[in-house]
Amino acid sequence: MSLPLVFEAPKRAFPPRHLADMTADERREAVVGLGEKAFRAEQLSRGYFAGKTLADMTELSAASRERLAQVLPPLWTRVRDVSCDDGATVKSLWRAHDSTLVESVTMRYKDRTTVCISSQAGCGMACPFCATGQGGLTRNLSTAEIVDQVVRANADELARGERGVSNVVFMGMGEPLANYNRVIAAVRRMVEPSPAGLGMSQRNIVVSTVGVVPAIQKLTEEGLQVTLALSLHAPDDELRDTLVPVNTRWPVREVLRTAMDYTRKTGRRLSIEYALIKDVNDQPWRADMLAKKLKGKLVHVNLIPLNPTPGSEWDASPKEAEREFVKRLRDGGVNATVRDTRGREIAGACGQLAALEEPVPFA
Repeated sequence: MSLPLVFEAPKRAFPPRHLADMTADERREAVVGLGEKAFRAEQLSRGYFAGKTLADMTELSAASRERLAQVLPPLWTRVRDVSCDDGATVKSLWRAHDSTLVESVTMRYKDRTTVCISSQAGCGMACPFCATGQGGLTRNLSTAEIVDQVVRANADELARGERGVSNVVFMGMGEPLANYNRVIAAVRRMVEPSPAGLGMSQRNIVVSTVGVVPAIQKLTEEGLQVTLALSLHAPDDELRDTLVPVNTRWPVREVLRTAMDYTRKTGRRLSIEYALIKDVNDQPWRADMLAKKLKGKLVHVNLIPLNPTPGSEWDASPKEAEREFVKRLRDGGVNATVRDTRGREIAGACGQLAALEEPVPFA
C-alpha cells in the first residue's frame, strides 16, 4: 500500500538560529547583539566555512568563544560512518538536536568529490521503490542543517588528506523543492564567496525533484545556474501515477514542460533520472515513448539500475533490457547513459537512504 503524499512537514522545533541560517548582514547584527565587534562575524564565518569549530578558533578569546557559541550551536552528532568502494564512498549517519536522523554520502572520483545531501528527514513523496519515501516525512531540515552536511563532508575530506568537496547533489533524503525556501537559501550559502559562504560553483550543484511544478517555476526565476534533475521513472501517466504519486497532481506533460522552461531560461541541460525496474518500466516501447517526448531537447537521461531496498518486490532490469533501453533512446536522438552506481553495499545508493540505527548491508 502506498503512503499518502505529504507536502507540509510536521511542525518540529528547529535548532537555535545558526550562522549558516543568516545572511552576512544578519550575522553582523547577531554578533554585535552579543557584545562583539562587527568584524567578528566575518572572522567567525571564515572559520566555520573552513570546517573549524569554535574550539579551533584560538584567535578568539575564551570569553568571545563562549558568547559566539550562540550563533554556532551544534547541529549534528555523528552516529557512524560506513564505507565501500575501497573507502571512496562514505555514508554518514547524523543525529540532530531533536534526535532526528539523516544520512549523507560522500563519493570520490578521479576528477571530483561529490557529497549527496539530505534536505528533509524522511520524505513525503511516497515513491514505492524508495526506502526514504516509504519511511514517510519527519520534518524539514533548516538551512544550516543542510549547509552543515557539506561543511562537515568537506572538513572530513581535508582531514583525510583528500581534496575538498567540489560538487553537491540534493539527492539524499527528502524532496528538495518541498523545502523550497531553506534549500534555496542553502544553495546561496554554498555559492557565496568566502568568508560569507563556501564559494562553490553553481554549475557544480544539482537540485533533484520528483516534479513539484510550482516550485520548479519559482526556481526558474531565481537567477541560479544549478542543474535541475527530474526524477521521471516513467514516460506515461498510467505508470508514473504509481511509481511517482505526485504525478497525479502534475502529470508528465506538465512537469516536462515546466522543467524545459527552466532549461530554456538558464541554458542548463536538464537531467532526467530513470530507475530501470524489471518488467515494470523497462519495456522497449516505453524507451521509444520517452525518446519521442525528449527528442530535440537539451536533456540527458541518467538510467539507474534499481537498487534493492528492504521488503521491495521489484528488481533491477537485466543487462540485456538495460542495453536495449539505452540503444532505443540513442537511436531516438536522446543522449543517455547508465549511472555508475555507488554505495549499494552500504545502503547508500539512490533510493536506499533510510537513516536506520543499524546499517542494512546489500552484498
